[in-house]
Amino acid sequence: MVDYWPLLGVAVVVLGFALRANPVLVVVSAGFASGFAAGKSVADMLGLLGSSFLSNRALMLFVLTLPAIGVLERAGLREHAQRWIEALRGLTLAKLLIGYLALRQVLSMLGLTNVAGHAQTVRPLLAPMAEAAAAKGHGELDDEARHRVAALAAATDNVGLFFGEDVFVALGAVLLIQGFYAGNGIQLEPLQIALWALPTAIAAFVIHAIRIAWFQRRLAGTTATSAPIRATDDADAAP
Repeated sequence: MVDYWPLLGVAVVVLGFALRANPVLVVVSAGFASGFAAGKSVADMLGLLGSSFLSNRALMLFVLTLPAIGVLERAGLREHAQRWIEALRGLTLAKLLIGYLALRQVLSMLGLTNVAGHAQTVRPLLAPMAEAAAAKGHGELDDEARHRVAALAAATDNVGLFFGEDVFVALGAVLLIQGFYAGNGIQLEPLQIALWALPTAIAAFVIHAIRIAWFQRRLAGTTATSAPIRATDDADAAP
């Protein structure tokens, strides 16, 4: 007989999110509900939660990073970054983002995937720097243009990380690919997988760099003075 009672946690999650309760409280309650239904004791559940939290060092780093970034932003980090970009005359939006894309990919290829990221780099530094570079070259930006610039900065970080990390041989994704092929009778070394990921990373860099340059060109067109309306043809204007 299959015991379906441990699935009670799924119902707790659905009910908690439907009631818009605190997500952390919902998830922890669902875990305890499933654990008790499976016959676990309170000590076992607390031990499982503690070991899971300690094993996720990246989560601990993220939790510690957010307060530090918040303090820096309160002290004017974004404003200082914008003023610094405004002082660099030859720096454009395309040069800034393409340079960051190259740096992010190279660092990811070396295994330094946590050096940069959305929380610690894009929001407090790259996004305001990109907005300042765009405003310096194309004038004051409206809300829609600022959101698009910030989204492009976030996308640049994603592309650099995603297509750069597979070149690093010791990454978990590379080992996962190796295990998948091994399960289907194809033996590959991690170095082979990393070398085959290099052309993809180069192609991703070129394609996204073109997208950044095209975005800057479109931004210049939208912020420029509108072209005069074309006069209608005499035949069309005739009744």
